[in-house]
Amino acid sequence: MIHLISKKVLLFAAVCLMLSSCGQKQAVPEPTPSATESNTTVPSAGTSTTPPDSESGPNQESQPQPENSTDPAKSAEQNKDDEQQNAQEPPANLYHINKAYNVVPNEEGTEKKVVLLTFDDGPKEQEMIDGLIDTLDKHKAKAIFFVNGYRVKSNPDLLQLIHDRGQIIGNHSWDHIDLKKETETSARKQVEDVQSIVEETIGEKPRFFRPPFGSGNDKLHQIVEENDMIYMTWSNGSLDWDSKNKNKPDAVIQNVMDQLHAGSNILMHELPWTVEALDELLTKLESKGYSFVDPDTISEKPEDTE
Repeated sequence: MIHLISKKVLLFAAVCLMLSSCGQKQAVPEPTPSATESNTTVPSAGTSTTPPDSESGPNQESQPQPENSTDPAKSAEQNKDDEQQNAQEPPANLYHINKAYNVVPNEEGTEKKVVLLTFDDGPKEQEMIDGLIDTLDKHKAKAIFFVNGYRVKSNPDLLQLIHDRGQIIGNHSWDHIDLKKETETSARKQVEDVQSIVEETIGEKPRFFRPPFGSGNDKLHQIVEENDMIYMTWSNGSLDWDSKNKNKPDAVIQNVMDQLHAGSNILMHELPWTVEALDELLTKLESKGYSFVDPDTISEKPEDTE
C-alpha cells in the first residue's frame, strides 16, 4: 500500500514538473526595440498623420501672415497728392489764334484738323446751358462761353455753373455794344468790368475776348492785350442768331458744315435751336475726322509765327 502511494506521489510530481516547464516556454519575452524603432511613433487607428501646423480651417488663420507691402492709407494719400499735382500742372501750349482768327498749331506735328467751339451772349438760362454742356460732355469737348457783364450780374449762379462743369469763360463786354464806336475810356470800362465780375464770381479772370459784332480797333486790341487776354472774332459763323434760322437746327448745322475748314473758330449762341442742333453737329464734325480744341491749350501767338 505504501509503495503504491509513493508511486502516485512521484507520478503527480512529475506531471506538475512537466506542466511548469511548458508554462515557462510560453512566456517568451518581447524583443527589445532598436534605437530607430524606438524613435518612431506609430499612429493609432483614426489619428491623422498630418502635422497640426498644416491643417486647414481656423488653425490656419492663427498663423502669422506676410506683411502687405502696400499701405492702403498711404496709397490713397499718394493718389491724392498725384491728382493735386496734375491739377496744378498747366496744360501744354499747342495752338494759337492767327490773324484770320483760325486755330493753328504752334509746332509742326500737332493735329491741324481741329475746330474751336464757342457760344456768345450768355449766361441766360440754366436749361439751355445744361443742354449745351451735356452734349459737350458726351463728345468730350470743351468750349468758350463768351459772357456779357450785365447777364453775369443778373445770373452769377449760371456763370458758376458753366465754370463748375469744366467749361471756359470768355469776355464779351459788359453791354454787348459796338466798342469800335466807344471812347477809349468807355471801351476799357466795358472790358475791365467784365474781368472784375467774373473774377469775383469764379475766382479767375477770362483769358479770351471777343468783341460784340466782331467790331474793334487798335485801341480795343491794346486794352485787351493789357488785360492779358487773347483777342478773337471767328472764322465760321453758324448764323444761329439770324431770324431766318430761328427754330431751324438743320440750317444751323448746314451753315457750319458749308464753311468747315481746319482750324475753324465756330461762332454759336445760347439759343434753343442751337442746343437742339449741337449733338448732330458735333457728330458730323467727328465723322469727318475733326477733333475739338481744348481752349486751355490755346496760347499767345509764338514770336516766330506769322
